[in-house]
Amino acid sequence: MIDAYSIPVTKIERSKLNDTPLENIPFGKYFTDHMLEADYINGEWTNVEIKPYQPLLLSPSLAAIHYGQSIFEGIKAYRNAAGEAFIFRPHDNFSRFNLSAKRMQMPEVPEEIFIEGMRQLIELDKNWIPNLTDHSLYIRPFMFSSDEVIGVKASDTYKFMIILSPTGPYYSTPVRIYVEEVYTRAAPGGIGFVKAAGNYGASMAVTAEARRQGYDQVLWTDAFEHKYAQEIGTMNVFFVTGKTILTPDLEQGTILNGVTRSSAITIFKEMGYKVEERPVNIEEMIELYKKGELQEVFGTGTAATISPIKELKYKDFVMTFNVDEWKAAPEMKRRLTDIREGRAADNHGWLFKV
Repeated sequence: MIDAYSIPVTKIERSKLNDTPLENIPFGKYFTDHMLEADYINGEWTNVEIKPYQPLLLSPSLAAIHYGQSIFEGIKAYRNAAGEAFIFRPHDNFSRFNLSAKRMQMPEVPEEIFIEGMRQLIELDKNWIPNLTDHSLYIRPFMFSSDEVIGVKASDTYKFMIILSPTGPYYSTPVRIYVEEVYTRAAPGGIGFVKAAGNYGASMAVTAEARRQGYDQVLWTDAFEHKYAQEIGTMNVFFVTGKTILTPDLEQGTILNGVTRSSAITIFKEMGYKVEERPVNIEEMIELYKKGELQEVFGTGTAATISPIKELKYKDFVMTFNVDEWKAAPEMKRRLTDIREGRAADNHGWLFKV
């Protein structure tokens, strides 16, 4: 039974929380007192432990550095009005993590290490969960190949870890997005659906160029015609036209099956919207915009949650949106936040109590 799974714990002597204010804390900059670490050696997981957050000692020949076998997940924990801690949909991230592992020829992590290890780690560091609006505890499980050898092959050994980071809003204001039409993030048959480190490393130069032009992120398009929306650098994307919500489908395996994306789709349907998961042509969106029928465009993701897009540029055409007049995205965000923070019933079983 998972409940009986015992993980050795070494506690810190003095918490860093005493010196870390949690108000308006930037994303991913500060980390809690402890971390979980496990090794995959000789075909089995071993050395599972929770210990003080600390640097790793790595060999220069570490396989992950040279060949990129590295995957991760992003999850969040929240505190309700009674002070209880809950993780939002961790089993969905657990399934996606092992899907990524399979595609990257890495071992699957068992539930007792991923889920129960996460629960025990957060139980130890739950005082780090900010009890503030739009704040949460970001959870980062990750795994990388740990063979100390240079050679193009799947590693025989791996390290799995979980670290925790208190965080405020990822984007504090509505964002400006540049639609990319030259470079490609993913193509059918690739690893676009995988949360692999390389997907993000390959996006850095393009994102930097977008920022030089005054934009916050890139909306990637298909590899062949560069006119079908895929995903934004850190988010899935949604378009609102009347009572219909459009979002790119997952059929070609080029975008991430986002947990917040899935949650948003469920809530929109409960709100009475029709949700269409299908190829979304940017030129079609421009025509809807010109006719006044495209009201809202926004991104969803674990880090960003719901991020309104106030400007979307495709080639030389710029679409601007008055975020203050929006109805669909703000109401969906409110409902989702109320579930996460315990103000509304969790009718879908999304909350996992720590």
